[in-house]
Amino acid sequence: MTDLNRRIRALAADPETSFVLIARDGVVELLTGEIVDVETLSDIPLEGADGPREVFAMVPYRQVRERGFEAQDDGTPLRCLLVAEREGLDAEELRAALPDAPIDLRGGGFDISDEEYAGIVEQVIAEEIGRGEGANFVIRRDYRAGYECDDRIAALTWFRALLEHERGAYWTFAVITPGQIAVGASPEAHVVARDGIVTMNPISGTFRHPAGGATRESLTEFLSSTKETEELFMVVDEELKMMSQVCSDGGRITGPHLKEMSRLTHTEYMLRGRSRLDPRDILRETMFAPTVTGSPMQNACAVIRRHERAPRGYYSGVAALFTPNADGGHDLDAPILIRTAYLDRGHLRVPVGATLVRHSDPLGEVGETHGKAAGVLGAIGAIERDHVAETRDDDAPAPARLADDPEIAALLASRNTRLADFWMQPQDAAATGRFGGRSALVVDAEDRFTTMLAHQLRHLGLDVTIAPWSEVTDEAVDAADLVVSGPGPGDPRDPSSPRIARMQQIVARRRATASPLLAVCLSHQILADGLGIELVPLDSPYQGVQKTVPVFGEEASVGFYNTFTARVSPGTTRIGDAEVAADSESGDVYALRGEHFASIQGHLESILSRDGIATLERLTAHALS
Repeated sequence: MTDLNRRIRALAADPETSFVLIARDGVVELLTGEIVDVETLSDIPLEGADGPREVFAMVPYRQVRERGFEAQDDGTPLRCLLVAEREGLDAEELRAALPDAPIDLRGGGFDISDEEYAGIVEQVIAEEIGRGEGANFVIRRDYRAGYECDDRIAALTWFRALLEHERGAYWTFAVITPGQIAVGASPEAHVVARDGIVTMNPISGTFRHPAGGATRESLTEFLSSTKETEELFMVVDEELKMMSQVCSDGGRITGPHLKEMSRLTHTEYMLRGRSRLDPRDILRETMFAPTVTGSPMQNACAVIRRHERAPRGYYSGVAALFTPNADGGHDLDAPILIRTAYLDRGHLRVPVGATLVRHSDPLGEVGETHGKAAGVLGAIGAIERDHVAETRDDDAPAPARLADDPEIAALLASRNTRLADFWMQPQDAAATGRFGGRSALVVDAEDRFTTMLAHQLRHLGLDVTIAPWSEVTDEAVDAADLVVSGPGPGDPRDPSSPRIARMQQIVARRRATASPLLAVCLSHQILADGLGIELVPLDSPYQGVQKTVPVFGEEASVGFYNTFTARVSPGTTRIGDAEVAADSESGDVYALRGEHFASIQGHLESILSRDGIATLERLTAHALS
């Protein structure tokens, strides 16, 4: 028996000992130390008696309440391991030291039946997406089973299996602490902060490999799917909102790439920007990934609360490693807690979710949850593995990556032809732009698209402040050179909503004094309603839809996220003192302008708005003229 074998056995045998195993970047690390549970992210104790120290934290989903969002409080702890010792291990030696006796599951199945889950999918599409509550939502279900084995031995056994049989994971890990044990292989780095650079890695779109593995033909069909493509674009938009909040330069997109795993392949982008915020603040402002919650984030949390049967625990939270750096601060590495099994006194739980969008097929989303659960269960050997994933020959060449196939690479790269160049390149805000010396107040109506919009306005030279609708004062509304009344979820005709009522007041106040106003999406609809234009629900919501529309003499490619529209008789070009840009057939109003005001139904800040920054400059110039 090796020293490492004895040490692993000793760690596993003591129920009060806490330790973490992490495999990342080809290295396996063993972290040991004392456990401390804290209330908030700011309480994570990064400073010790001797200065900065390393801390590993398990951040539960309920911490999203720190952003003022809804979540059931199930008491899952924000658990910190104060790292006393970090040890790099030889992967092969560790593998040999870990237990490998098969562990049989009994009584396995989902806590919600396929029929019930399909019904929830239909309800969310009809009642939430259909009435404008958001573009996409992730609703989870849990696979549960029993086993006859000590929890710690089971976790180490399944960690070994993941090391042997799962590929493509960002982190493979086992977290073993009293009362909380988790083992998983997360494909997705939610947020990383190193040397002042923040990286986010939105992954969306799930291709379940057919028997025998993925092929060029089967993957081509997946990459050609409108639903899967738009699903990825929507989560990139949502994570860019977060990047624009924490990064001085807003964030740049690179990709797309394929994330190839044993049973699943995903599509992904990388987002990068610069930030000097405390890593705990970066983590707070990016809670949590839209790939496992939905968008807009605030409403997604409310939808999850309405439709999920039980609290989430750690699912969709993050594992976060804070490591002291040479500057006296901390680097952050935080993967999302997905593809993870939770162990508790002989009971296994594997939470999985599907992203629901307007194109979702309920039975397809049921199948996606089965595929994701199978990805974990197959890797740990709890169900039969695909023979391609199961075969392991250390001397054999690595299997060919489909991402290297020229046809697949070209098809993947073609997605970028639909995206705005602005977000594909560095976009430092200009020190002096066309509107230099002017101030803008952006009113946030509960859609953080306002952070991206603010970044673009700064790029045009404006001095921008963002204020939530519930906090902005009339004095602030009056003082700004330009008020940008922002987008948000919900029905613009709802008189009972305090948020809608306040946005109506803001738009009316600027119009009454002929003060420069730019209204976006929801606020465009409110402006139209004030002009006497009818507001109606669309037959099919535009959520992540790219359209080329007329905007006062120019065609503009714009991204749309709306369930309601202002509508005039086809051919109408003026309503009162307002000029109207509308669809020639439906009469749907895309833009309005008049003396010192302009509006747009689409989101010029979206990655889908190829003509977004140019159109924003035009409308801003008109409002300020």
